[in-house]
Amino acid sequence: MPSSETTYVTHPLLEDGVIEERRYQTRLVDGAREEHTLVSLPTGLGKTTVSLRITADRLVDDVGGKSLLLAPTKPLVEQHAGFYREALAIPDDDIVVFTGETRPDDRAALWTDARVVIATPQVVENDLVGGRIDLRDVVHCTFDECHRATGDYAYTYIAERYHQDAADPLVTGMSASPGDDEEAILQVAKNLGLTNVEVLTDEDPDVAEYTYDTDVEWKRIELPDAVIEIRDDLNEVIEDRLSTLADLGVTTRTSPDLSQKDLNAIRSKLQRLIDQDDSAGYEGMSIHAEVMKLKRAVELVETQSVAALERYFERQRNAARSSGASKASQRFVSDPRVKSAMRKAEDFDDLHPKFRRARMLLAETLGIADGERVIVFTESRDTAEALTDFLGEHFATRRFVGQGDKEGSDGMSQKQQRETLADFRAGEFEVLVSTSVAEEGLDVPEVDLVLFFEPVPTAIRSVQRKGRTGRQTEGRVVVLMAEDTRDEAYYWISRRREKEMQAELEALKDVANEVEGALTSEQASMETVDGNGENGDGGAETESGPQESDDPEVEESTEKVESRHSAADGAGQSGLADFAEQAGGSGADESDDGDAGAGAEHDGAGEDATIERAGSDEAETVEIVVDQRELDADIARDLSKRSDVETRLETLAVGDYVLSDRVAVERKTFEDFLDTLLGADRSLFEQVGDMTSHYARPVLVLEGDGDLYAERDVHPNAIRGALASLAVDFGVSVLRTRDEDDTGELLLTIAQREQEVSDREVSVHGEKTTKTLAEQQEYVVSSIADIGPVTARTLLAALGSVEGVLTADRETLLNVDGVGPVTADRIREVVGIDYEPDRPGN
Repeated sequence: MPSSETTYVTHPLLEDGVIEERRYQTRLVDGAREEHTLVSLPTGLGKTTVSLRITADRLVDDVGGKSLLLAPTKPLVEQHAGFYREALAIPDDDIVVFTGETRPDDRAALWTDARVVIATPQVVENDLVGGRIDLRDVVHCTFDECHRATGDYAYTYIAERYHQDAADPLVTGMSASPGDDEEAILQVAKNLGLTNVEVLTDEDPDVAEYTYDTDVEWKRIELPDAVIEIRDDLNEVIEDRLSTLADLGVTTRTSPDLSQKDLNAIRSKLQRLIDQDDSAGYEGMSIHAEVMKLKRAVELVETQSVAALERYFERQRNAARSSGASKASQRFVSDPRVKSAMRKAEDFDDLHPKFRRARMLLAETLGIADGERVIVFTESRDTAEALTDFLGEHFATRRFVGQGDKEGSDGMSQKQQRETLADFRAGEFEVLVSTSVAEEGLDVPEVDLVLFFEPVPTAIRSVQRKGRTGRQTEGRVVVLMAEDTRDEAYYWISRRREKEMQAELEALKDVANEVEGALTSEQASMETVDGNGENGDGGAETESGPQESDDPEVEESTEKVESRHSAADGAGQSGLADFAEQAGGSGADESDDGDAGAGAEHDGAGEDATIERAGSDEAETVEIVVDQRELDADIARDLSKRSDVETRLETLAVGDYVLSDRVAVERKTFEDFLDTLLGADRSLFEQVGDMTSHYARPVLVLEGDGDLYAERDVHPNAIRGALASLAVDFGVSVLRTRDEDDTGELLLTIAQREQEVSDREVSVHGEKTTKTLAEQQEYVVSSIADIGPVTARTLLAALGSVEGVLTADRETLLNVDGVGPVTADRIREVVGIDYEPDRPGN
């Protein structure tokens, strides 16, 4: 145990008597002060303290520098900010918090004067893409819970920009569980640009002095017969659907316990059929979607509660009734066996047996053992709410969840989360029922019991949750496991992966030098590639470079658009070489490659490609304005990494991208395009109409690599008619791209022609026009039961007014052309049934 005589760290930028001197922390600080370092340390032992001490060292050496600490959740950001303000000897106002609740313009102003910024990654990513902040002066960047740095998570983009833009970068990645295996750990390190690994475990002598034992118990729960009957009804449907998929040749197994990995493999095979223009692929995809819904229903009834299943059934019924409902949803709710399960769920008036076992465990901990605090983790927000109500009858209980979700479940604001955690620490209540939002890093000391309402299948999440106990006193972890269910599979997966991860961490300690060598070698290799100009903008280019397109449809459309442009400006007819030079800039002139003239290597041409983004003041740049909602795609991120592009984020009233004062672009994937034709909330023609009202050269980009006519069960002539109307009736240029990379290159090409060749400025304009009275009436009626604008106009024409529609009885509605029993019943249900906010599905 720690010595009774506590000593504290002394430092010019640290408050006296705040940071306890611990040998293992000092060792980690020394190792991470000069290198980009992954720090792995058991939960509760001061990873944040290590980062803070490194920040203090860097700021004291660079008076004009600033530090950036990123954490995945708002509560964690607030917690870190409180600790930094307490520990750092700098004014509190110099330590600022950036979350989604801070206005973008305010963030830009605060960034300039701050010395320490603590933020959620999504906000920083948006500000980087939007050009509101500059990382040049950031001398230390910390990625808390760095195991998240995989795939498209914002950490990966921010790390790339930081290494690219900062004058003197230093990265620290922190996690108690950096990955399930060595490969995953090394991938995290690579994504963050780390070259050093510092790992300490509970077995290290310096660490063991500050840790306590944690006892993990697995409690088996037997399901009642009524729950098993519901599950069996659903499993029978799954077997039937898998048999159909087996007939298509994409699986040989029809057992309902098929794993998610197996289901992903089936989906991949179906996608290959679609790519081969085999109609069986589309049929199979619809069945696969239904299987996924059925599996979710089984999961809820087995591991959560029948009440949660009822809410899920209600949501599926609503989805099946909505305009444009999928065949999978309609089959799901209409199958007799699913209907049987629905009836049995409605008749079930008991609780899942896990609820009672949870109450017993809490009584043991808080009553018999005289404990003070318990955390209960669950995967489902519905279950969190039900547990809070149930346990609240016996113990002082509160829930802790994220913000509201798309299904209408009430969430918690940042202020509510902060107040709840403060009250929990202060002993205002005994039991915190939480979803995954409390897994990572939150400072909840002296928890006597962590109760998993269900197992989790990943080692990372298991370790994170267990880390809430055994931090300052001996702790206990209990996992509830429903027998013969998904819980048992997750039990074995979780145990195996956790053991593997601990073994990997131990092994990583033993081979740290080799790992660091591999990371350093890889980084050197990447720098060599950059130096050769192959990918000098930090990875923004695709393998083939930013060529205009290999797709004949795009090239033909682009040629026609640009020919009209040139003729209009009196420049005469342009040839392909002219287009290439205009699109490729200096790269076309300097390349020795005969194909480069067509834009094959658009990285700034050789030496220019090595210019750092932050130092490219002499390079000519173009501006691209991006709608905030387009951040779901990677186009804006990739463009923002380039030295020849400045991106700006705005909430655009018209279009997705603005490239000049006369060019706005609406981007649609094949799926989006067909959705808007089939009755989406806002039709494609309304969007395009708005765009043509405010921009002289509107462009629609259709993005997809397959066959547009085979994407959905829509007659090709309907699609051709829509395309013809866009071009002839609206005067919109319709351009085709293969994927997001191709779209980004096309946007850049158009922006360069507009801003550099034609010397036009970027101007965002076009406010949504006020709806006419008729449009407002159509909008109100179309929103009822998701019936859509076409049916809304038919109803208004037949019944005369909104009031006439709302007061019409079922028979009157059925007399209107195009209105069937389902639509009529749904309208009467929405209009006539008393409002009850707690009704399932609301």
